[in-house]
Amino acid sequence: MQEAFIDAEDIAEPAVAAHTEDGHAGRCYELSGPRLMTFGDAVLEIARAAGRDIRYVPLTPEAYADEQRAQGVPEEWVRLSVGLYEHVRSGGLASVGDGVRRSLGRAPRDFADYARAAARQGAWTG
Repeated sequence: MQEAFIDAEDIAEPAVAAHTEDGHAGRCYELSGPRLMTFGDAVLEIARAAGRDIRYVPLTPEAYADEQRAQGVPEEWVRLSVGLYEHVRSGGLASVGDGVRRSLGRAPRDFADYARAAARQGAWTG
């Protein structure tokens, strides 16, 4: 199961461009990060950036839902996130789009760059 994790800024910037610049009318941009990664790959990048021992432990959808409920997540959000998780597990998001490049004229940010920037801002400090 892989996904092309995308930096939230690479979602926001094309949206702003589409609403404020000429040339975007009627266009559809498939936004994604630049490479396919597993959840384990993403966690490894976070661990490297944070300088911490962090590991990904896969859960069944049922165990994941139970963990969310135990944390007080509302049931509608549990169902939504489990559904998204199932979509990822099925390979439904395993594609790399060119929308960031087409809309902004640059490559999307790599997840490792995002992880390092987030770590510098204090994310994942424990």
